[in-house]
Amino acid sequence: MTTTNTLSNTAARLQDQFGHRVAARLAAGSAALPHDVSERLRAARVRAVAQRKLSSLQTASAVSMSGGQASLSFGDEGLGLWNRIASAVPLIVLAAGLITIHVVQNERRASEVAEVDAALLTDDLPPAAYADPGFVQFLKSGQ
Repeated sequence: MTTTNTLSNTAARLQDQFGHRVAARLAAGSAALPHDVSERLRAARVRAVAQRKLSSLQTASAVSMSGGQASLSFGDEGLGLWNRIASAVPLIVLAAGLITIHVVQNERRASEVAEVDAALLTDDLPPAAYADPGFVQFLKSGQ
């Protein structure tokens, strides 16, 4: 995350430096131009800067950082129908996966309980023997 921020900061700094050098060259060359040409150039610069600000606002109007995550918001573009459906699909898949896991775990648990019950009922000892406090002693002394 930090290297991405560092790279974007470096790229922005290099772009700014290039812009300042080009502006300095243009300003130096515009001193020898007639007044009407220099006024047209100034008006073009003002329009270009305004257009640049407008286009940068349209690409990403806000970057919000929360914890270790960043999210972009793109202004007033509301989500269309397909975008809403596409954003709901992962949630639906997650819910279906959780329900499937729950059902499989319940079936496995029921199967294990059924095996224990079957083993108790088919054993030589009656089920009441397992509840007898002396049964634990009998098992310990038998080993």
